[in-house]
Amino acid sequence: MPVKQMPIRWKITILSFGIVLFSILIGGIVIIGNAVESQEESLGERSLMTGRTVANLPAIEDGLRESEGWKVINPIVEQIRMVNQSDYIVVLNMNRIRYSHPMVSKLGTASAGKDEGPAFAEHSYVSKAKGDSGIAVRGFVPVMNENHEQIGVVIVGNLLPSWFDILGAVKGEILFVLLLTLSFGIVGSWMLARHLKEGTYRLEPHEIVQLLVERTAAFQAMNEGIIAIDKEGRITIMNEKAKAILSLQGDFLNQHWKRVIPDVGIVHSLVTGEQVRNKEVRMDQTVILSTSIPIRIEEEIVGAVMVFQDRTEVKELAEELTGVKAFVEALRIQNHEHLNKLHTIAGLIQLDKREEALDFVFDTSENQERLSGFLMQRFPHYSIAGLLLSKISRGLELGIEVTLDDYSEMHVFPPLLDQHDFVIIIGNLIENAFQSFDGIYKEQKWLDISVIQGRCSCVISVEDNGRGMTEEERIRMFDKGFTTKETGSGIGLFLVKQIVEKGRGDWEVVTKPGEGTSVLLTIPMEGEVS
Repeated sequence: MPVKQMPIRWKITILSFGIVLFSILIGGIVIIGNAVESQEESLGERSLMTGRTVANLPAIEDGLRESEGWKVINPIVEQIRMVNQSDYIVVLNMNRIRYSHPMVSKLGTASAGKDEGPAFAEHSYVSKAKGDSGIAVRGFVPVMNENHEQIGVVIVGNLLPSWFDILGAVKGEILFVLLLTLSFGIVGSWMLARHLKEGTYRLEPHEIVQLLVERTAAFQAMNEGIIAIDKEGRITIMNEKAKAILSLQGDFLNQHWKRVIPDVGIVHSLVTGEQVRNKEVRMDQTVILSTSIPIRIEEEIVGAVMVFQDRTEVKELAEELTGVKAFVEALRIQNHEHLNKLHTIAGLIQLDKREEALDFVFDTSENQERLSGFLMQRFPHYSIAGLLLSKISRGLELGIEVTLDDYSEMHVFPPLLDQHDFVIIIGNLIENAFQSFDGIYKEQKWLDISVIQGRCSCVISVEDNGRGMTEEERIRMFDKGFTTKETGSGIGLFLVKQIVEKGRGDWEVVTKPGEGTSVLLTIPMEGEVS
């Protein structure tokens, strides 16, 4: 199996095993080094003790006074050497003549050691010297007579054990520790590898790299802006489209989201785990439509992602679509109404009521022109004018008298709202008023609409004499998903509430079951665009 195709579990196991083995090797070297150092200190102390024992023997003092005193001294020293398990003991007189030595041939000869000088100055010390048999730890002790005068030197040498000797002495313990450590290391490495494998969804490294490359390419190719944050609020993903929409330049990865974007629901998704869909927010001069979704791993929220797009294009399309739909609806209703009027005119002509037919034609034409002229003059935005025209005509079709206040007008929009927002507000309020007449009978059904724009505020009022609402319905009427209709979605009034809140406006609802409902919205015309 090629190395690069080896499963990640085996790679991690081998790597961990190598780390454990290397750690054991380094630890062993340190331990053996400490053992050698400890052994060296122990041998030095033992050499000094043996040397003092030899130096204090009366036979040594007496022998050093004789010309061939080694004949007396050497047998005694050799016995002491064997008892104390020293490698050698050498006794020198002040002329450095050997009076004891393991090699009999060197007795009576002069020593040429280089580290013996301080010992002839009444100093006791330990030194290391390398000889033919290895490195020896040597203790030097001066020999003093009864008058406290130095008459010689005792040198006790002990060879240092080699690393192999030390390893041989503790090989059983070393093997036990090695097997125990390797067992735990192998088991731990295998468990670590399994944990990492599960944490990476059983993907191999090259598969993870491929996914990362594909994900990055997909994010960059998308026509929507994408920003993802981790649970600490740091940005982990931001594609080029997001930078273009927000007019940003540079790298914002690992920076906190507050430095880049306002709270558009992404933090709400991170904290609560709830999705925030199609929320409209203004960033500087750009209006975006965003959706925020929490990121979960094994039911734990580890971050959130926001997908958004510039609402300018969407808004233009929506406004165009809304305006077209409004006019299509108006034309459909007017077509139906005109057919009825044509039937009326034809009936009058057949009854030979020509004057009444002409009066009916002139009256109908005058009313229609007056209404169209009023709407075009007071509402220059075609979407709103078309919406109101279609709703008034639909009211006639439903048998509901729809009245638009004579003071109604709208020439400019509040700073935080636009034409599309008012189409949603007015359209949903009027449609809900129409539906309030479903299933009830009233001799006279009426609906009053008022859109009055002042210097400080814009007031929208929709009042009807429909079935009204209970207190519970009034409280919940703006909740998402709440509806009293069998086929309703509960979205319309929820969108109205969101838009009013975005415009920093207020609402007031007055209702009474069986008598009707009045909805009053007040939106300020002045305010900072954020």
